[in-house]
Amino acid sequence: MKLKTRLIIAFVTVSVLPILLTTIIIFGLSQYQINLIEQNYGITGTTYKNFSNSVQVMNSLTEQPYHELKEVAAENPSKLCDVTYLEKINEKLLSKNSYLIVRNNMKIIYIGGNAEQVKQMIYQLPEYGEHDSTSKNGVYYGNAQSLVKQIDFHQVDGSVGSAFLVTDVSNVIPEVRQLITDALLAIVIIFVVTAALLIFWIYKGVTGPLGKMQKAAKNIKEGNLEFKLEPETDDELGQLCQDFEDMRRRLKTNAEEKLQYDKEGKELISNISHDLKTPVTAIKGYAEGIMDGVADTPEKMEKYIRTIYNKANEMDRLINELTFYSKIDTNRIPYNFSTILVNDYFDDCAEDLSLELEAKGIVFGYSNYVEGEQKIIADAEQLKRVINNIVTNSIKYMDKEQGRINLRIKDVGDFIQVELEDNGKGISPKDLPNIFDRFYRTDASRNSSKGGSGIGLSIVKKIVEEHGGKIWATSKEGTGTVMYFVIRKYQEVPMNE
Repeated sequence: MKLKTRLIIAFVTVSVLPILLTTIIIFGLSQYQINLIEQNYGITGTTYKNFSNSVQVMNSLTEQPYHELKEVAAENPSKLCDVTYLEKINEKLLSKNSYLIVRNNMKIIYIGGNAEQVKQMIYQLPEYGEHDSTSKNGVYYGNAQSLVKQIDFHQVDGSVGSAFLVTDVSNVIPEVRQLITDALLAIVIIFVVTAALLIFWIYKGVTGPLGKMQKAAKNIKEGNLEFKLEPETDDELGQLCQDFEDMRRRLKTNAEEKLQYDKEGKELISNISHDLKTPVTAIKGYAEGIMDGVADTPEKMEKYIRTIYNKANEMDRLINELTFYSKIDTNRIPYNFSTILVNDYFDDCAEDLSLELEAKGIVFGYSNYVEGEQKIIADAEQLKRVINNIVTNSIKYMDKEQGRINLRIKDVGDFIQVELEDNGKGISPKDLPNIFDRFYRTDASRNSSKGGSGIGLSIVKKIVEEHGGKIWATSKEGTGTVMYFVIRKYQEVPMNE
């Protein structure tokens, strides 16, 4: 779940759920307190509407005593002057947060409330017949914060009086106060619990991925890349975990490439050092022979000097190969591409190879199957290096008494295909897929007659690919090897008139 969705859910939940739960709880508490009020105060028919109105509730509290006094006033008004009876009525009223005042012939004959309550009310009592009260309502006196229900009566002797049911509304009845307290407490608890649960939910969803990334960062800091960071969710943090995992894989790949590069660098130095050691030793030996007078005839002297010269050329070739490899590995080869006529270029190459191989006693064959004025875009010098490296590699592994190398040029649609075939010892199937890798050598023994730095064919592959071509090989052990590479033809794009 996305973090944005989590926040929206949290917002809706914290907005709606507390209101819903508060409504339910207040409804339940109200019902409970209504039942409690009706049971404690002996009233009926209390609804949520009048329960929320404290004046209506207060009016309901004195409904039963009102009816009783009303009946007494009609049937036996003399009882309203009986203190014993009035005390009995007042005890009931006190439990309902009310008290009784009785006035007869303009004189107060009974006061059921305390002095402080009566002091505020005594001088505000209405005159006889001033208010027509019922059991459902009374007159509210704001100064005294009291509700008053008036019951008028006539005595036998003709005197008149009034009984007043006074209810103090300055203090809400205990059940209403309890309801308010419980409701406020419930609201606080609901909001706290809801917020805590939502915070925990969001915290859990955030800290899990963050904890994993923190652990992963610590591993990377310590150089440990051998772990996997699996995203648990499909949200922003999950995507961040995935990006972190991609970074780890990239770092691991770079570290492995660096180790491989360092290993290859060391192997290259070892190969070059080994291959330089042989001509250096030969040069040193023949030079010492000259200095010691071993070459005591002109023929021997010429042989010694020619050998020294050839070995120096071999050293120069190895150094040039190493220098070129360092350039090709850092993409610093200065290519000079131009349009080349296929037949003219490869005819010249074949002529040079024929002379070189003839001097080495190797039979050379050349076949060109390309017709017309076909052209390619290539760097003539680097393409010649490709052919020479392949030929040199063929000569190096030539094991037949009569060596043979064939060069064939073919037209294969959009490409010109070059084939160089030899009758050397061949390459085993397990080695064939790796021969274009850097520093790979099929000759594990590294004898001095074969030698080589192991980078010749990797240079060939690099040059061909940067010409937009492809190189591959087929071989059969004991029979020979065929190297193939293709270069795309040059095609003129017709101009629209």
